[in-house]
Amino acid sequence: MDVISKKQALSGSIRVPGSKSHTIRALILATFAEGRSVIHNPLPSEDCLSTAAAVPLIGAEIDLNLTTEGECGSSWVVEGAGSHIHLPDDVVNVGNSGSLLYFMAPVAATLDGWSVFTGDESIRKRPVDHVADVIRQMGGEAFISQPGSKCCPLLVRGPVTRSGKIVTEGSVSSQYITGLMLAALRMKGAMEIELTNPKETPYLTMTQKWLETVGAKVTISPDFHHITVLPPAEFKGFERTIPSDWETVAFPLIAALISDSEIIIENIDGSGTQGDDAVVEILQSLGADISWNKNDETLTVRGGKKARNGIGRLSTENLPQKELHVAMSGFPDAICALAVIACFTEGTVVLEDAAVCRRKETDRISVLKKELEELGADVEEGEDYLIIHGHSPLLADGSANPAFTLHGGVCESYGDHRIAMSMACLGLGLGGSEEIIVHNAECCAVSFPRFFEEMNKIGAHFKEA
Repeated sequence: MDVISKKQALSGSIRVPGSKSHTIRALILATFAEGRSVIHNPLPSEDCLSTAAAVPLIGAEIDLNLTTEGECGSSWVVEGAGSHIHLPDDVVNVGNSGSLLYFMAPVAATLDGWSVFTGDESIRKRPVDHVADVIRQMGGEAFISQPGSKCCPLLVRGPVTRSGKIVTEGSVSSQYITGLMLAALRMKGAMEIELTNPKETPYLTMTQKWLETVGAKVTISPDFHHITVLPPAEFKGFERTIPSDWETVAFPLIAALISDSEIIIENIDGSGTQGDDAVVEILQSLGADISWNKNDETLTVRGGKKARNGIGRLSTENLPQKELHVAMSGFPDAICALAVIACFTEGTVVLEDAAVCRRKETDRISVLKKELEELGADVEEGEDYLIIHGHSPLLADGSANPAFTLHGGVCESYGDHRIAMSMACLGLGLGGSEEIIVHNAECCAVSFPRFFEEMNKIGAHFKEA
């Protein structure tokens, strides 16, 4: 599906779906539990549905409370496998979900026999050699099926029953570290994990809080170099409500700020378990008109002429050296949204410490540079950074800025949901009759099902090409 996006003003309220990261953790822990778990407000995205299809392979039973139209219900029920968890009945096809792959592979090492993991074309290009290494350190066996490859299919053999000490590179991904922490729940003794150069650390805190809710004792050093997990003897099923997804909040947020819009984003998570909530303070430092009511769990966002100063101009002029520097390692999935809004900001924005962004669904640093430059942006790329020399559409007095040169064009999504959503949002801030066409935009369903329909309810007027 190709989608057309052009200048629009947004208004009204939008409710962002539940967190993918929380939903996948909840499903796996519910599978480990003895008895029934109820998960409210789960995200029915492709990645989460891949997880819902995978955990029955190791013994869980899941009721998605489907409607007569086949849509998922707002609460999912999981009958946990508990002590009866077994080797997967089939190959585990994770679809497009790196989280599922990296979470489940270490868990598979605690099961007796061979497990096979594969996924879609994108997953089969993502490295798993680091996962294989930690599984071997656990005492299991792990092999990559393709000679000379570092990617899936991945074969894992257990069982590993006793925890020990594991040393691994923390900058590659936090996801397989979460996988180790989950696997520790099924092993005897305390697992000790030593990380060199840890990144994406808010996700490790998220995992810690989930494990603590089921009775595990988890300690993480202030610098995240040392993690210890001591499992409970067993734990019962639970009832939890999934908070909203900050990784998804970023898209209506930037869409409103680059257009003459006023919207309210509902169901905002104020728990502090998602690192992406840092985008609010980052954007406010540029002059963004954003109000966060934590009691009502809402963000009110005003952009352009709807901003309280009547201009809504974003600029780095009040920052040190008149540049915005953002270390992306704690919330790398925000790079797409921040790169887009940087193109509408007067001044230089440096998105740094971002090497992990090259190992997502696409090499997001390279892809963003290519796509944004083709739309008229001034972008520099480095091994672990992206620099955008942006311009506001408006001068400080509110008049048109002749230096603003962004224009329409055709964008590729590369099958990456965050690239697709960010490029669609970019079109809403263009001038005149300029428009963006985003190819293969249906990939948004990976993290935000019905993204275009929900955005259209507040005036985006996205159309299928």
